[in-house]
This record gives sequence, structure tokens and C-alpha cells, in this order.
Amino acid sequence: MSDSFILGGGRQQQASAAGADDLVKDTTTQTFRADVLEASRSVPVLVDFWAPWCGPCRQLGPVIEKVVRQAGGRVKLVKMNIDEHPEIAGQLGIQSIPAVIAFKNGQPLDGFMGALPESQILAFIERVAGPIGPSRAEEALEAAEAAFAAKDYPGAAGLYGAVLQDDPENGKAVAGLVRCELALGGLEQAKALLGSLAPDLQKDPAVAGARAALELAEQAASLGSPAELRSRLERHPHDHQSRFDLALALNAGGDRLGAAEQLLDIIRRDRDWNEEAARKQLVQFFEAWGPKDPATLKGRQRLSSLLFA
Repeated sequence: MSDSFILGGGRQQQASAAGADDLVKDTTTQTFRADVLEASRSVPVLVDFWAPWCGPCRQLGPVIEKVVRQAGGRVKLVKMNIDEHPEIAGQLGIQSIPAVIAFKNGQPLDGFMGALPESQILAFIERVAGPIGPSRAEEALEAAEAAFAAKDYPGAAGLYGAVLQDDPENGKAVAGLVRCELALGGLEQAKALLGSLAPDLQKDPAVAGARAALELAEQAASLGSPAELRSRLERHPHDHQSRFDLALALNAGGDRLGAAEQLLDIIRRDRDWNEEAARKQLVQFFEAWGPKDPATLKGRQRLSSLLFA
């Protein structure tokens, strides 16, 4: 298919399209040549043909934008509203939307129709652009997690924030930023950040874990110091409420293993105390810490031994 066929009727004027960034932008009939045909000689370009009234288009749009950004520049995405610019879609014979056509070296290469799930979109991009390694976002998240583990909370917050600039719906980055705020004492900032999220993002597992961490921090804010609570326990070893409060205080101070140990001690002494409050709190710790955290792994093993011995 020749360039002149796609851009027939003298529509070869080049102009800048209104775009969100270098990887995702809108195009028009007039700017299609520059945005797609010429750009595809450097990197494959996906063209998303859509319309505002199309429900599946609204489903596909955020997902394909997310995957393209995660691909780290291996492909670009150009969006064309066929209600405003029907000519190109008509020349390509597109009769149903959403439709995505990949261009390479100025020619259409491959395509798909319908609102595919994220995994299939990624597979499509890899067919067009080759295998995609860890994205820049993934590398930034790994660096942020390492900074957080090293207690460089401002550095971690900066890295999480950079990821969110490119991908505002990245649940891991949102959760990481919330945890940084909590570590820096910004309880109200963390609460405001979680409160501003869209409903779908609220359901993200990482965000749910951050919310659990916020709830724990709010609980711990009203407790006495760990030293005071330990002093009480020395005088009254069976004071389960003080031990429970000590677990919350230790967790707020970053001593996850110590916090788990206090709750496990309550379970060992009196499993049913306060309607299994210690077990329920330990499960909330696991959710807040994440399934791969060493304290979660060790705590689950110890809890299993106590419950099923």
C-alpha cells in the first residue's frame, strides 16, 4: 500500500499533532504522514482508530497506552478519532472499532480489532517490535524498592513519583509513595493520596496493602512508646493488650519481625484472646508488608505451626 494511496486527495500537509507525550499522541488526517508513516521508519507505530461513542474503545485506550509506555520506547502509539477524521480509516478498509494497525517503514504490518487484555496487547507489540525486556518503569520501581529498603525514603519517593508522571495508574508506584509518606511521618499526606485515587485503582492489590499500612500507622499513632510498653510487660507478662499495642508500635517503627513475634506470642499463650485479635492483626500485617517480605514469610510459617501443630 503506497503512501499516496493512504494520503490521497492532496492531504499531504504536515503539522504537529496534539499529543500527550513522545510515546502517545493524537493525530489528524493532515498530520498522519508525519506522525505515522515517517515516524514508523524509526520505530514501529501503532495506530488506534477509535470514537468517543465506542465503549470497547474506552476500555482499550488506557490499557494500550499503559503497555506502550511500559515498552520503553520500542513502539509509539498514535490515536485517531474516526468521527473527526474518517478518511484514513476508510482508505484502510476499517469497518469496526476499536482497530489497531501497526506501521513499520511506512507500511501497515499487522493489526487487531477489539479490546484485548493487557497480556495479548503485549504479545502483539512483541510480534511487531521484538521481545521487550524490563521497562524503564520496572527498573525505576526496582530502584525505588531498593532505596526504600535502605531507608532512603526521600530518594524512593522521588523514583516512585517519576514513575507516576509517566503512568499515573501504576498501583505499585502509588503504594510505594504512600509507604514513603508514612515512613517520613506524613500520615495526612498518605491519607490524602489514597483518597484521591480512582475507584479501579483502589482495588489494586499493592494499593490495598498500602491502605492497610496506613490503617496500622493510624492505630500506632495513639500508642505509648515501645519502652513503656515493654516495661509493662516485664511487670505483667500476660497483659495481652499491652503486648498487642507493642506489636503495633514496633511495626510503626519498622521492626516487622519484632511485631510479628509479639503477636505470635499472644497466639501461643491464648489463641482466642479478644476474638482472635492477634491472629487477625498479624494477617493485616502480612497484607501491609506484602507476600514476599521476609517478615511475612517467616510469620506465616510460625503462624501455621501454631495453628496446625
